[in-house]
Amino acid sequence: MGGLFIIALLALVAGVGIVALIETEPGYLLIAYGGYTVETSFWVGILLIATVVLFLYASLRFLHRLITSPANVLNWAGERRLRQSARLTSRGIISFIEGNWSQSRKQLLRGAKYSESPLLNYLMSARASYRLQEPEAMRRQLVQAAESDLEAIIAVDLTQAELQLNDRQYEKALKTLEAARKSPAKHPQVLHLLCKAYDGLGDIEAMLVLLPALRRHRIGGALELDELEARIHHDLLEQAAVTGDAGLLKTRWKKYPARLVDDEAVQLHYLSSLLLCDEASTVEREIERRLKKHWKPALVNLYGRISRQSAQKQLATAEGWLRQHSDDPDLLLCLGRLSMVERQWAKARDFLERSHAARPSEEACLELGRLLTAVGDHTTAAQVFRLGTGLRGEPLPELPQPDDVVPETHRLET
Repeated sequence: MGGLFIIALLALVAGVGIVALIETEPGYLLIAYGGYTVETSFWVGILLIATVVLFLYASLRFLHRLITSPANVLNWAGERRLRQSARLTSRGIISFIEGNWSQSRKQLLRGAKYSESPLLNYLMSARASYRLQEPEAMRRQLVQAAESDLEAIIAVDLTQAELQLNDRQYEKALKTLEAARKSPAKHPQVLHLLCKAYDGLGDIEAMLVLLPALRRHRIGGALELDELEARIHHDLLEQAAVTGDAGLLKTRWKKYPARLVDDEAVQLHYLSSLLLCDEASTVEREIERRLKKHWKPALVNLYGRISRQSAQKQLATAEGWLRQHSDDPDLLLCLGRLSMVERQWAKARDFLERSHAARPSEEACLELGRLLTAVGDHTTAAQVFRLGTGLRGEPLPELPQPDDVVPETHRLET
């Protein structure tokens, strides 16, 4: 505040000094041009000249701005539209993440009008239309995306294929991916989508062919790819078993990954598949061979489930295993079943009771109850069946039961 006062005071003093100077020494100025002359005092002439110079400077500057202003106005307007487009695109993506599909699409399409690269806007708006279940709008926006950037056709195809897969349109998705699959190194996502399409179509062999490329381009983690490989080979065995082609089944087993063939569940699946192909004798030999190397109760259980007309040799083999596994409940259950095949009822009952004593199980109770019913011991059979019911993974609900024995006339016929 003090500084302004001093400046104003100095300006006032300078003005008073200039006025005094003009009054004491006005001077004389003569300007002649052609037949015209202008006479005035020196100070007035200086003022007029300064005014003319300022007027000319202002006129030239005005003309310059008038000539260049359209470009400046356009540049300003263009920058404003770009900022508005970026803001709308950002809001549209946020709305999409929040699940506001309709608002997201509206913001993205508005942002696309003035965007220098509207591809993202159209792709995201297509996804929003998909969520809104408006397929026509989705296709229209995918076309707009393709037209906005001809070099991004693959990105558009991948987006379309992904949305088709979500709708389980596997054949259409596979057709969409045909162009992108030619260069998986540049577009690794196509491998992931191809795998989903083949999976949906049940083309397990195509998935197996695709697996090395998935590993090479690291599509998914190592654990995920290992699980996928295990499932592929499991399903290939399943397919061969359904056809009943034992030769095909054995061929596919030879191609099974080495790291999986020793897995108990995998071996059990393979041997169970062989049984579906009427390869009972092969399964028996395989189980006997594998049990010599490693004792696996699941294989012992399967050994007792093999359908056969005679089990004399198998019963003798299994009894030999008792020397080292006398208390194994699965082996005792297996022996009980083999004894039943040979119609050695007392022996079968003994083995089944010992199996239940070693490890109470629903399976042993049901097998024993079935045997006791067949030999006429209904009272004991009913007790055993009740024990088996109590061992169910999901027990029966508590319900009221009759106090007295139901008369024979009211019993269900069997």
